[in-house]
Amino acid sequence: MQNLLLVAALGVLLANPASAVTIDWVPVGNTGNAADTPSTNCYAASCGFVAYGYLISKYEVTNTQYAEFLNAKAKSDPLFLYETLMGSDATFGGITRTGSSGSYTYAAKAGFENKPVTYVTFYDSLRFSNWLNNGQGSGDTETGAYTLLGGTTTPSNGSTVTRNGGANIVLTSENEWYKAAFHSPGGVYFEYATGTDTVIGCVAPGSDTGNSANCWPATSPYPGALTNVGAYGLSDSAYGTFDQAGNLWEWNEQIVSGVNDLYRGLRGGAESHNILNLPASAKTSAQPEVAGHNFGFRVVSLVPEPGTGLLVMTGVLGLAASRRQRAN
Repeated sequence: MQNLLLVAALGVLLANPASAVTIDWVPVGNTGNAADTPSTNCYAASCGFVAYGYLISKYEVTNTQYAEFLNAKAKSDPLFLYETLMGSDATFGGITRTGSSGSYTYAAKAGFENKPVTYVTFYDSLRFSNWLNNGQGSGDTETGAYTLLGGTTTPSNGSTVTRNGGANIVLTSENEWYKAAFHSPGGVYFEYATGTDTVIGCVAPGSDTGNSANCWPATSPYPGALTNVGAYGLSDSAYGTFDQAGNLWEWNEQIVSGVNDLYRGLRGGAESHNILNLPASAKTSAQPEVAGHNFGFRVVSLVPEPGTGLLVMTGVLGLAASRRQRAN
């Protein structure tokens, strides 16, 4: 409990930065949890084990958040942080670009503001993480949480790049993502990222039963397109994250050996995939330069050792009750 409260206190400190993009964080405590079985549920070793407390974004990164990033760092866009399908795809693309190179401006499409950003590559997600890690604004995209070499869209060290020591805001590792989705404060693992072992229902948000997701219909009604992040308000994970089942596949740091290349991990399933892609055993990967119409991501903030001020805040937070553990 103490570890969880310390992490929650950091969530209060980090959730309201002065800069443009605000991340809603949820704490994931229970440090040193047991790994899940079978181990084949993950590409990573010690599936779901994380030795430290951390914060994870409650929601997938949205079009509004990514558009702020583009406005700060893509006036001319030499790194191709903007995929033109973000503007031209009326179903999945959620960001427009206007102006000319050197003075590009970006905006979330009407009705897409709170939908998750799509058409992002693995490298886009690292650069967004670097930007957050470096304080947003004019913060660098090529250093910080990750060191990306070459100054090109695909970094020269892209196949091997890993998280730098001392990083604060980062893309999720597979184990961080998996723990937030399937583990619980009570120490057990669930089969689905809605805090249950019961098969998820693929339904529209208005029909949310507490075990629902935006996925290919096993039942109806079904939205047939992306939904706003958090639209399934009753179907959060045991730690309080949303949409780790359905809506979008989400990039993570995991390096996966492919047929002719090294790929990067993806978790969570997507709106166009059926419930077979939603349980804890479901995982996939893709070439890191691929910007899929159903690829998105979420971020993590790592937790430093608490200082005196944080301990004072922890005393206040000690009045709060711990999150419930849901039964199967």
